[in-house]
Amino acid sequence: MNRKQLLHRRRPGARLSSASNGFTLMELLIVIAIILILMLMAIPTIGSLKKKANETSAINSVQVVNKAEIQYESTYPANGYACSLQALGGDPSAGAPSATSAQILQPDLATGYKSGYIFTIGNCTKVTINGTDRFTGYQVTAVPETVGKTGDRGFCSDQFGTLKQDPAGGTNCSQPLQ
Repeated sequence: MNRKQLLHRRRPGARLSSASNGFTLMELLIVIAIILILMLMAIPTIGSLKKKANETSAINSVQVVNKAEIQYESTYPANGYACSLQALGGDPSAGAPSATSAQILQPDLATGYKSGYIFTIGNCTKVTINGTDRFTGYQVTAVPETVGKTGDRGFCSDQFGTLKQDPAGGTNCSQPLQ
């Protein structure tokens, strides 16, 4: 017998081994189950990351509104501060900036809705000098559109730039932001 014949010779009672050319159905099901478990563990984390990103965006947007108010007050000193986001916003293609459309804020923030938060300017204090109203104070607020889903905390600031929070997601901002 030559060498080739010896290699192909079979022992009596020995089985032919069939080499596996892929994964069995059971192996595939186990891998899919593991992937599903990992995804289910990651989904709550993704939701909390989205809320955290919305809250960070809201904090930054409140600070942007404060800076826009300072710029508005220096540009239109007879008016003082703006008492609406629309006065700080405006469309540049509509003409030159004015006291009612200063074109300082970007359009998405001037609408009052951004990154799951609702922004407003209120509690405006004014003085009347020679028959003209001048706003000397304001409060900007940012509250989640849906508390617990788009954000957990509300944020407020005033003309002094002090940023505070409401852990309940409202406008009762009594705690300093940490």
